[in-house]
Amino acid sequence: MQSTLLTTLLLGFALGMEHALDADHLVAVSTLLGQSRHPLRAARVGALWGLGHTTTLFLTGLIVIAFKLTIPTQLALSMEFLVGVLLFGLGAQILWKHHRKRIHTHDHAHPSEISGHQHFHYHAEVVEHRHTHLSHHRSLALGMIHGLAGSAALTLLVLTTIQSAAEGIAYILLFGAGSILGMTLISTLIGLPFALSSRRFAAVNYAFRLVAGAVSMVLGIIVMLETGIAAGLI
Repeated sequence: MQSTLLTTLLLGFALGMEHALDADHLVAVSTLLGQSRHPLRAARVGALWGLGHTTTLFLTGLIVIAFKLTIPTQLALSMEFLVGVLLFGLGAQILWKHHRKRIHTHDHAHPSEISGHQHFHYHAEVVEHRHTHLSHHRSLALGMIHGLAGSAALTLLVLTTIQSAAEGIAYILLFGAGSILGMTLISTLIGLPFALSSRRFAAVNYAFRLVAGAVSMVLGIIVMLETGIAAGLI
């Protein structure tokens, strides 16, 4: 019995780590890391995402386990649809900012040059600190919404495989710990290209951000279509 419980709890931790690799999680975090200039900041974004995800899962799981509730399918689909809307919105925000030409090229000449050359730079560097705190808040909130979207499957698994409430709560906490660790590690890896390119390779950093925004919008549309039309929510 004890060995079975231990295996189940370890499986919960491993599933939490794997859960961090879901495409919508990776894309959502990528949209928040565009202005990260240090891998540690990227790690904080991922950790806060995992913390928000775990907080929602824990609270939802606690209610479901305590009152033996079943999350309605329509509610679960609605939260998944909301994730799609947020992914689309995050991507659209990135593309809109760049459409307003906050990053651009212009002719620039030095006294020693006969003809000028094009100069590429990024404006509004002074607001980086403010944007960093904003991305942290968004990461926490986005993680909480993702936690709601994924809570139905998790709590169903807990209720069907674990006998006591204490064991169910332990499973959720280990699942959450795995997701926090997984998101911290993967966010650090995702943040490295942004951090390395932000200071010396502005054009590359610019391209990274545009790709992240475009992918986020496309994935958001796919999620909305899958939950809204294919799954019958709308």
